[in-house]
Parts: sequence; C-alpha cells; structure tokens
Amino acid sequence: MNAPILNALRPSTGQLALADLLARGGTRPRAGITHVEARAYTCPDRHGAEQRAIFAKSPLVIAPSALLPAPDMAVPHDGFGKPLLIARDAGGQAHVFLNVCQHRGTRLVEGDEAVCAARLICPYHAWSYALDGTLTALPRPDSFPGLDKAEFALKRLPTVEAGGLIWFAFDETADFGDARILGNDFEAFGLAQQHLFRRRTHRVAANWKLIMDAFLESYHVQRLHAGTIGKFFRDGVVTADSIGPHQRSAVGRAADLIAAAQGDWPQLRAAITFTYQMFPGTVLIVSPDYINLMVLMPQAANAVLVEDFMLIPEPPATDKARDHWERSWALLDGAVFAGEDFRAAELGQQGLSSGAIERVTLGTLEAGIRQFHDAVEARL
Repeated sequence: MNAPILNALRPSTGQLALADLLARGGTRPRAGITHVEARAYTCPDRHGAEQRAIFAKSPLVIAPSALLPAPDMAVPHDGFGKPLLIARDAGGQAHVFLNVCQHRGTRLVEGDEAVCAARLICPYHAWSYALDGTLTALPRPDSFPGLDKAEFALKRLPTVEAGGLIWFAFDETADFGDARILGNDFEAFGLAQQHLFRRRTHRVAANWKLIMDAFLESYHVQRLHAGTIGKFFRDGVVTADSIGPHQRSAVGRAADLIAAAQGDWPQLRAAITFTYQMFPGTVLIVSPDYINLMVLMPQAANAVLVEDFMLIPEPPATDKARDHWERSWALLDGAVFAGEDFRAAELGQQGLSSGAIERVTLGTLEAGIRQFHDAVEARL
C-alpha cells in the first residue's frame, strides 16, 4: 500500500472513542479479583465440548485476504481437523471448500502452499474443478451415463470475506453479522490491501485459551517482554470495548497519547497498538507499520496450532526494505510470540496439569480474560 493510500485511511468511530478514552486516562472497567478453574485448560472432556459447542458452530477466521491476492488461487488447509481448501475463483470471490473430490473422496490438493491454476485436477482419476467449485470435466464421460456435473460440485462451507479477512463456518446456520461489523473497523487499516510478507504455523504444547489469555491483558508486557517490546509500551495504560463476543483493545505506546488522539491516522497508530481478539480463537495486532494475524486451531486439551501471518503495506521494493521487514518478523514471530508468549503458555500448561493449583487468579488488569472465559462458558 503506497503512502497516499495509507494517508487517506481514517480511523473508525470506535477506534477514535478508545483512543480518546485512553488519552484521558480511562481504562477497562475494573472488577475485583476473579478466577478460572484449572480444569478449563487441562480437561480432555472439556476440550471435546468446546470443539462441538464452539468451533463446530461459530464463524471462524481462516486466513487474511492477502493469502489469495489474485483470482484462480487455492491453498489447502488442515488445521481445523478436516481437509479444507481456501480458494479465490476467476471472479475474485473467496470460498472455503472441503478438499475432497466428489468422485471417490480423494484429497483434491496436497500440501499447504498456494496453487495458481484455473482448474484443480484430482490426482486419482483427473476429475477437474473450477475455483468456484464446479465440476468442469472428467475423463471418459461415456462411462458415467446420465451423470449431471452440477450435482458433483465441491462441498462449499459458508464463507464470508469482510475487511481483509476470510471467515468460514462448519455450521450452515452460522451468523456472520459480527464479521461484517468488524470488517468496517479493519477497513480503517487497509487490511484488504495489505501484502502477505510471511506466514508460519507454530505447534504449541498448551491449551488454546492460554494463548488467547495472553492477548487479553497487558499486565505481562513489562515483565515477560522486558527484553524485547516492553520498552515500547506504558505499563497498564490500556482500555477496551466489545463487539458481540469479540474484544477490541487499545494499549498506550511511548508516544504522546493526547496529541495522537487529535492527530492523523499514522500518529494514532504510532501511539496506540490496537488489538482485536475475535472469538473464539483469532488475534489481530496492529503495529505502527505492519499487522500480525494469528489463527488458533485447537488440537487437544494441551496442544494448539497457531498460524501467524505478517501483513505489510506493499511488497518490499529494495533489499533495505526487505531487511527491515525481516527484522520485524524475527522480532514478533520469533522472539516475542514463539520465544515469550507461546513459551509462557507451555510453562503454564505444565503447571496447571501438575495439580499444584485448582484455579487461576485474575487481577483487575486481566478483566479481558474473565470476559473471554465467560463467553466460552456461555456456549458450553
């Protein structure tokens, strides 16, 4: 995204309201001490209940739009327990299909890298599909007398693309209203126009909720991240609000918050890190000049896959620019997320699984965690 486009972006009403509240010293409403039962992170039966009641029914973010920057692209995806295929058809529409040929059930596309082609051809019997899922051709059609190709389209799951994110659901009745509301906020960042610089999937030996917890409070930033990003933020200077079950937070950086709240968008992004915790398991972190999207895919009570996408305004045009983004990627994805946040979650999982404590204790700077767990409990 070039500078004129970036400068033309404007914050949303909700983002400005949070910035104004933060500049005036406001914070998230402070309740007293609360608790979360340790078994919420360790019980295998609880994990199964969450999969059935939450992940099987809720709209889920699967990827940024930037993963498929052009028509006729597809990316296989196995993180949510079924073989999926994220695709963008010739007309530019995004789809999430089951990655299964409708002939004999063979996986249609292997691997996890993007495929650029107008047709996807099954490796078993060469049935071919357009990127909108329609069956276009099959060898020896005479051997299937009376077959109606329209009845053999790929199985499409409910899919919505909004504000630069691709959402899908396993449940045909899922409501994507919140996705569209959040999409309006993401347009303020130009999320749909970002370039995907890097992506990496981490396997973390921890419950998925421990990862979400880390991005629902800033209490740990000056402590856990003291040697990396802690110096960029103000301790406990944070506020937040909600959009349905989703949370939107603003954390004060080391700039002049009052001036930033009254200034332009680049000033505001330099002074405040906006973070969106999208229920159930997605985190969007807006740094001053790039954006990280993390998609959580629970695998077991003590294991989760976390796919981290780094989005930048435009493809690097020079070696100097590429080096800048490489260093940013190494800092966030490598040192901060993998080395600190994910490691802390793994250590927490080990401690909770030991039986040493029966419940986690939350202070007033961790109210977002309480709100998140209330949303989980409500759906169970």
